[in-house]
Amino acid sequence: MMAIFHDMIEKTIEVFMDDFSVFGNSFRTYLSHLDKMLKRCEDTNLCLNWEKSHFMVKEGIVLGHKISKNEIEGKISQRDEMPQNSIQVCEIFDVWGIDFMGPFSSSRGNKYILVAIDYLSKWVKAKAIPTNDARVVCKFLKSLFGRFGTPCAIISNRGTYFCNDQFAKVMHKYGVTHHLATAYHPQTSGQVEVSNRGLKRILEMTVGENRASWSDKLDDALWAFRTAFKTPIGCTPYKLVYENACHPPIDLEQKAY
Repeated sequence: MMAIFHDMIEKTIEVFMDDFSVFGNSFRTYLSHLDKMLKRCEDTNLCLNWEKSHFMVKEGIVLGHKISKNEIEGKISQRDEMPQNSIQVCEIFDVWGIDFMGPFSSSRGNKYILVAIDYLSKWVKAKAIPTNDARVVCKFLKSLFGRFGTPCAIISNRGTYFCNDQFAKVMHKYGVTHHLATAYHPQTSGQVEVSNRGLKRILEMTVGENRASWSDKLDDALWAFRTAFKTPIGCTPYKLVYENACHPPIDLEQKAY
């Protein structure tokens, strides 16, 4: 969310987790800011829950404080007296989100992309596969564990390819906790959804008109995704994982000469 509205934050919009507020010092400027926000949502394919949206609000309660044209009203002085929540410390590759993309037009017999993203580093692992079933998921996870180590938790939606005995046996064998996103709060697996959209956009630009070649271009798309700057971590996933800036193929070619 922060990345989508990075140039609007504190100017026309305030963001907190998956909630945001558009503001203006007059009705005219408010409508202008609202129009820009909605246009950004359309451009980034961000879907809004209209049932939870409120417009032309003159005052309201946000995080226990009354917000109005008089700014914030509340007992701010008591903030330091409130009990502090503990912060859970985790390592890279401790928590992965997993999901399917597709179906797409067949490419070398593949119709789906199985995507896994590390919640901390934003590192993405993906594989083109012909079907979306428990067998390919379990095989993919075993390969993931062998490459990056056994994680503490896997987060997924409630698809039958993730909720089955075969998947549960793999989780039990490796001692991994399986967390499910609820129908009422799908944002639990939001990291994967954001990665899916980003990976899909890169694939579309890489493939061009030859859509049948998407499976051949998947590795190139993953390279682009891993070496792209991510606002939440302040660097690229590549640099966070390998503690070093990557050298694109063109740089290596120039050094060779």
